[in-house]
Amino acid sequence: ADLPFGRPDTTVTIAGLVICRQRPGSAKGHVFISMEDETGISNAFVPGPTFHQYRLVITQEAFLKITGRLQVQHGVTSIYTERVEALPFATEVKRQSHDFH
Repeated sequence: ADLPFGRPDTTVTIAGLVICRQRPGSAKGHVFISMEDETGISNAFVPGPTFHQYRLVITQEAFLKITGRLQVQHGVTSIYTERVEALPFATEVKRQSHDFH
């Protein structure tokens, strides 16, 4: 929720439930991830090389922790992803994200 008020290029970490993964054909291998937590929705931009490095985690885990640089472009706040980790839970959560549309 505080992301829109952060300074660009600040290193931040977000975590939450993946609600959407997008990999448009026109995006040159880049991926866009939307995640939700109790404060709202956060968006992450994953450059192609970073996606390939963390591909299995990004595509198979329901909950992610993403670290990267805060970026604001045209009034839109997102995270330029540098590192991705799974957030394991003791109880399996059955939630489907809307992927690659």
